[in-house]
Amino acid sequence: MKSAIIKDLSTASSPISEFIRWPSTHAGWEQYKLTQEQVDFFNEYGYVSGIKLLETEQIEQLNNELAEITNPEHPGNKLFHEFHSNESADPDTVLFHALGHWRITPGFHDVLWNPAFVMAASQLFGNAAVRFWHDQLFCKPAHHGGVVAWHQDYSYWTRTGPIQHLTCWVALDDATTENGCLYYIPGSHKWGLLKKPELAGEMDGLKQFLTEEQKAAFKAVPIELKAGYATFHHPLMVHGSHENRSNRSRRAFVLNVFKEGTISNTDEELLQGVPVIAKGHKMEGQFFPLLFDPAEQ
Repeated sequence: MKSAIIKDLSTASSPISEFIRWPSTHAGWEQYKLTQEQVDFFNEYGYVSGIKLLETEQIEQLNNELAEITNPEHPGNKLFHEFHSNESADPDTVLFHALGHWRITPGFHDVLWNPAFVMAASQLFGNAAVRFWHDQLFCKPAHHGGVVAWHQDYSYWTRTGPIQHLTCWVALDDATTENGCLYYIPGSHKWGLLKKPELAGEMDGLKQFLTEEQKAAFKAVPIELKAGYATFHHPLMVHGSHENRSNRSRRAFVLNVFKEGTISNTDEELLQGVPVIAKGHKMEGQFFPLLFDPAEQ
């Protein structure tokens, strides 16, 4: 396996396989649009869930690709921006977490252009163009899957700005309260930027930074999803997930995007292995492709 040569798929700024079907007409996009009620719900509560992205055969392909690339001996491993076989702070639990898998396999590359994903993202941006930020894998094995502590995504993204980002979390297994599904604190996206806790550390570490009013409003809602379905949330939404003590795995991938026009806020490396984009310059190029522009559809 080590001797194989893996092409860096980030050099392709459009789909490279038959994994997704891009609508060829304006009318073809209509089936993927969120309702106004869904957009309003997102704006009010900070999330919208239950959006179908994948068919059964697509889920199977992605899980097969996932099984290959979680092996640290995979020849594409060097293309990950981050790769943590176990990021959990608890030695008795496991949380696999990685960034950059879109560079390695065709399914995870092409899913960036999933029509239901890019259309919803554009609508939640106010019908703006959507540019890719980075992907993530979060896998919790059965019986001893670790937590993802309460946090806001943007607290890890201040190297880009302004705050005009969006997260799409996609289930590759049925995600339930038993196997460690996502939880949201509705309305917390209106709390402003909070201090950053350790992502795979103490579940309630964030609470030390909350006001008494915020603590009183801290009412978690589970986001149970069937495999192939997604939930979208605001970059300031407080969210997390508990341990997986069930007999089923909980695999998921995340697509993070920002509105076209987002700029770099640092002169340092934005992601490991990615050339620096100077502070004040637009986020673009090989590693941050434009995914969707509604003006062109």
